[in-house]
Amino acid sequence: MAKQTDQELLEALTGQVLPPASKLLGLRLVELDSEARRVVVEFDGKPEFCNPMGSVQGGFVTAMLDEAMAIAGVTANRFTHFVPTLEIKTSFLEPAKPGRLQAEAWVVRLGRSIAFLEGRLSDADGTVVATASATARLMPMNKPDATPPKG
Repeated sequence: MAKQTDQELLEALTGQVLPPASKLLGLRLVELDSEARRVVVEFDGKPEFCNPMGSVQGGFVTAMLDEAMAIAGVTANRFTHFVPTLEIKTSFLEPAKPGRLQAEAWVVRLGRSIAFLEGRLSDADGTVVATASATARLMPMNKPDATPPKG
């Protein structure tokens, strides 16, 4: 079986049914570079996500970065493993205003059981509003016990 090109992977993933959380965030996969282990993803910073100051609440910002980093992680392992987050750190640099937000995420290191991921979220003007780093566990997709442990 021939290895799929990045464009073929991007087209295949674009046609996938999104999980409810990804739909809520308005996730759109824009770019995929499997060699660089990097993705670009867009989100909708909806007015419903805003705090009383009019900025997208930090939990939604973190969720967007977490989604983008997870996509980078599964892309890097060629869709053989899920990458549930073990820990995440988000740094908020500027208020994220409602509208289109774009995340760039990449794999820093991909081991046999752990992945180290990073990402940054920018507004429509290209201003970086937040950065994040995460540690994730690699869990095989083809095993029935591949669901993350509870609690």
